[in-house]
Amino acid sequence: MINIFDYELPKPDTEKFQTLLKEKNVEIKTIVSNTLKTPQIFVEKKDEWVVVLKGCAKLEINGIVHKLKSGDTLFIAANTKHTLLKTKKVVVWLSIYIG
Repeated sequence: MINIFDYELPKPDTEKFQTLLKEKNVEIKTIVSNTLKTPQIFVEKKDEWVVVLKGCAKLEINGIVHKLKSGDTLFIAANTKHTLLKTKKVVVWLSIYIG
């Protein structure tokens, strides 16, 4: 059994990824972002659905800035460039990759 709130805090301005489940075409990860100030650019080969479990973040997709807080979810289509602009302190995400 894994508790997704038992995590090691990464160094400031970095992230830590942990795979919780990988089965067929689905992968579930927790991501812990620690006070990001340097934008992080991602392009995933799979569709991605994320939920913010704790904290606040700004994520840009196709020129639109999404201000996310605890409980917010977002779908990101495969091969879509997205930029995590910054986080307010620590953010814990649950990310599901499909495809």
